[in-house]
Amino acid sequence: MTNPLDPLDLVRPHYFGGSLSDVLPSALSVLGVDRADPLGLAGELAGVRRIAVLLVDGLGWYQLPTAAPHAPTLADLAARFGRPLTCGFPSTTPTSLVSLGTGAAPGAHGVLGFHVNVPGTDRILTHIDWPRSPVDGPNFPGGGPGSPVGGDRPSGSWAPAGDPVPTPATGSGDDPDPRRWQPLPTQLQRAEAAGVAVTVVSRPALANTGLSVAAYRNGTHRGADDTDALATEMLGALTAGDGPTLVYGYHPEVDRHGHLRGIDSADWRSAVAEVDALVARLVDGLPPDAALLVTADHGQLDIPAEGRYDLDTDPRLRAGLRLVAGEARVRYLHTLPGATADVVAAWSEVLGERAWVATREEAVSAGWFGPVPEAHLPRIGDVVVACLAPTVVLASKTHNPIETTLVAYHGSCTATEMTIPLLAVPSSRG
Repeated sequence: MTNPLDPLDLVRPHYFGGSLSDVLPSALSVLGVDRADPLGLAGELAGVRRIAVLLVDGLGWYQLPTAAPHAPTLADLAARFGRPLTCGFPSTTPTSLVSLGTGAAPGAHGVLGFHVNVPGTDRILTHIDWPRSPVDGPNFPGGGPGSPVGGDRPSGSWAPAGDPVPTPATGSGDDPDPRRWQPLPTQLQRAEAAGVAVTVVSRPALANTGLSVAAYRNGTHRGADDTDALATEMLGALTAGDGPTLVYGYHPEVDRHGHLRGIDSADWRSAVAEVDALVARLVDGLPPDAALLVTADHGQLDIPAEGRYDLDTDPRLRAGLRLVAGEARVRYLHTLPGATADVVAAWSEVLGERAWVATREEAVSAGWFGPVPEAHLPRIGDVVVACLAPTVVLASKTHNPIETTLVAYHGSCTATEMTIPLLAVPSSRG
């Protein structure tokens, strides 16, 4: 498997025919729900009536060669059935999960980053920890029980998809309801409406969380505390009935250990080996009329000490700012009135060729988010800063300090972050 681009080359998202948001529309085409097939899977998977989709958080296309010695099954399947796609921008978990679930680019669904400003307020919404900001979960920015998207509403759940949408009291300060914040119908809703049996398999704490409601809305949830349970529940759901079936499963640990220990660390290798065993078990268990799609939400890259800037200790980077959102590899800067041009100039001078610094209007017109409706524009900063070199811009005092201790990061627009795999594996029993 060769990569034609350098890992740090800039990659634009391939919306509408080569991105993560095209995976479920093509899967539904295979199942007969729709004729639209942006990835051309219907021909490859002719006769398939059951599809399992596994998303491996953090295992980008450019990480597959590093993983290969510890994941021989993945390496073999990637060589025979794999192709690269892109995720959307920014290359971050909540944005990607909602792009997968809705089949839409980030601008349209509105989950436009890891942390975003709630327009009209001074609040920052953390999508993986929906009701609270700053994030306070254990052992990982975004916290929650053992998962990068774990515990985004650990103290409760949103009402099931069929229930009335609650209306917060005026001025109550309640966090945005996920069904209003993300207004689009999802591909899982479309599938169920067409008679497809739909199941979501993930950590039990993720059932009906804010992010899950925004991304998926529908589907029976099966809890899986570990990789063995994930395989068991995915295969159980895949074989539960006789009609068309869609099963989605989520595995968080590669991303987690990349962040905490670094790519190719011992813990990262163990997580990759665990995914390999999971994929092997899923492939072995596919019924004759089934297929497995394996993909990811983004890649990662390690950031050296010399590539770490801190906006909380550099007055040049703090000047003119009202709020800072985004994440370490892609910052959304909300500026004070009249300060946008000065902020662009200051950040451009400090970061130089290490980052692309643009106004919101420039980033949107360049197509990074896909079409963005007027209501979603204020969620993007007045200034967008996307790191290109192995660089991060931290906020050691105003954001969760654990972010400063991470080894690997993602979020920006380089090939190693944006390029993700799609493995379309048919049953060997067909």
